[in-house]
Amino acid sequence: MDGSPELERRLTELCEDIRRRTLSLVPAGLLEGLVLGGGYGRGHGGVLKTEAGDAPYNDLEFYVFIRGNPLVNALRFRNRFHELGESLSPTAGLHVEFKIDSLEKLRRRAVSIFSYDLLCGHRNVHGDEAIFSRCEHHRDSRQIVPSEGTRLLLNRGSGLLLVKELLLGNTLTDEQCDFVGRNLAKAKLALGDALLAAQGLYHWDCRERGRRLMEFPLRANWPHAAEITQHHSYGVDFKLHPRQIQKSVSEFSREHEELTTLMLQTWLWLENRRLKSKFSTLEEYSLSQVEKCAGTRTWQNLLLNVTTFGAKATFDKRSPRYPRERLFNALPLLLAHSASDGLAAKRHLQQQLLTRADDWHGLVAAYKQVWSCYG
Repeated sequence: MDGSPELERRLTELCEDIRRRTLSLVPAGLLEGLVLGGGYGRGHGGVLKTEAGDAPYNDLEFYVFIRGNPLVNALRFRNRFHELGESLSPTAGLHVEFKIDSLEKLRRRAVSIFSYDLLCGHRNVHGDEAIFSRCEHHRDSRQIVPSEGTRLLLNRGSGLLLVKELLLGNTLTDEQCDFVGRNLAKAKLALGDALLAAQGLYHWDCRERGRRLMEFPLRANWPHAAEITQHHSYGVDFKLHPRQIQKSVSEFSREHEELTTLMLQTWLWLENRRLKSKFSTLEEYSLSQVEKCAGTRTWQNLLLNVTTFGAKATFDKRSPRYPRERLFNALPLLLAHSASDGLAAKRHLQQQLLTRADDWHGLVAAYKQVWSCYG
């Protein structure tokens, strides 16, 4: 929105370089399109003001649409694009990531926050300008599936989990401080966004979401509405005008603890509303057998679980369910930390994550492996 001409040229050159590299990785007959999504695709990418001039701050998220079977394409191209992203990120000065997808599958898929954001704001790097024809339903935020609010909290809560790992140490480097500050800001933004998504009021423009939070007449019925609105305002400002924050471990820890408590309370409220349940505690929610990712196919879930965990998942009673449910059941306990110290909770986490790890750090490591696939 307010980047310098030099920054715009830098991003344009980077996109052109990525276009050339993509064409060298995917045969022309298979590549349907290369699209820049995320904040920069919507024209809302963060601009970090430095002594050397404007610098990019957010991730660059590219969607690579390839003809053919999505599973086969993922197996064939995933590692190639992962390596490309890893090689480009250091010189680009920001994280570059690629998501391999299928247009045909997108046309049939239910609306998510990700697909809605992408359709409403993107930049075509390669391919037909009408690449998203017959995907118009993804432009209607009222069709975002109810579980998307919880999924958003899952991903931002996972960021808080990574922060928690860092804060268990005695000191933080400048880079770690930046990581902590950025993830706390993302979590603050997500609290309000998740509530808006649950009410069918989500909007692709973060500034409009802020206005809706302030104006929505029923917000008094939301948990901690005033506090969440205030956090959201901070998150919007940080997203558009990021800055590198330096604080002590103790200062960050206090902020992290307060934000984690608020997120877990919001999580429980959202899930009780979505699942039409009355869980009184997070442990009760996590240990319950209630299906939290309904509407998926059993045979596909079995295949995904075996692909993710190996042969040990073949006879696991949780394998007929979509793997993301394991994350829903694990994250609240891991974030609470003390809850994962109990024997019942620890065994539950081991079963959900199919791991023998018996301490918090080991359980978190197992969680991150699953989250990387189903976040």
